[in-house]
Amino acid sequence: MSEFRTQLKIGLHTGIKKGWSSFVWICKIIVPVSFVAALIQWTGWLSQLDFLLHPLMSVINLPAAAALPIVVAITVSFYAGIAIIVVLPFSIQQIILIALFITIAHMLIAEGIVQHKSGLNVIKATLVRIGAAALSVFVVSQIFTDTSQSISLPASLASQTPFIEVLKGWAIDTLRLCGRIFLIIMLVMTALSASESLGWIKYLVKFFRPLMKILGLSDRAATMWVMGAGFGLLYGSAVIMEEAKKEDLTKEELEHLQISIGINHSIVEETGLFLALGVNPLWLLIPRFVAATIAVHGLRAIQYLKSKLFPK
Repeated sequence: MSEFRTQLKIGLHTGIKKGWSSFVWICKIIVPVSFVAALIQWTGWLSQLDFLLHPLMSVINLPAAAALPIVVAITVSFYAGIAIIVVLPFSIQQIILIALFITIAHMLIAEGIVQHKSGLNVIKATLVRIGAAALSVFVVSQIFTDTSQSISLPASLASQTPFIEVLKGWAIDTLRLCGRIFLIIMLVMTALSASESLGWIKYLVKFFRPLMKILGLSDRAATMWVMGAGFGLLYGSAVIMEEAKKEDLTKEELEHLQISIGINHSIVEETGLFLALGVNPLWLLIPRFVAATIAVHGLRAIQYLKSKLFPK
């Protein structure tokens, strides 16, 4: 019993230290990136991309107005994208398609940096997520009808919010986000470190081994996948970074993992938020799981062919 307590104490102490270090690191990314994104949104620069985004929306069978929540989710935050969806008169089918897009591709700058630091080039991560989002939406849109039908924007969206209000809203939202990240990171890191110290991690890996095989991932990626898929790239970044530092995975295995959780992450919270808007969770869970699986196996096939055609 005394040995159990000693190992538990060591694990908790280590987890608290790692959790705090990771929290500070992630805040250094979130605070400046979110501020710049909020500033860009306030200036109206995003509207300058209309000439490019509107034609792209038609390609994936969405109205031009869908560009607004998608671009805001990509550049500002996932939650800001949802806020815009709520105030626009989209049909339920249009909401499903927009939801699918932004659950795959959102906060690409902040989350891209996290992925870059733990195994996947930020440019590749961004291109993969946008490509997977566009293809997933296009495929699912074939099931629906008239999803490209245009809608009218409310007059309230055309007026510019005073900068002081934008600054206040940004500060409150950022504090809330950092607070959630702190709680989750500290709880997860202490629990993980304690489990590691007590030798319980092997059971987690064993339980998720069959799923890892389906997804095309290494068994050793189970812990990082659970954190990314369950908590998200930002909330799970502490575990992902710590596990990546151990160098248990090869460069290719880390890329496979990052592509998988880049497309399919935070499945509990994000799916739950859209459930409140009347979206059936299956429309979001199944396409993302399939897209992540196809992307990883596709990359594995390309890497295999490359090794055969161009052996080192």
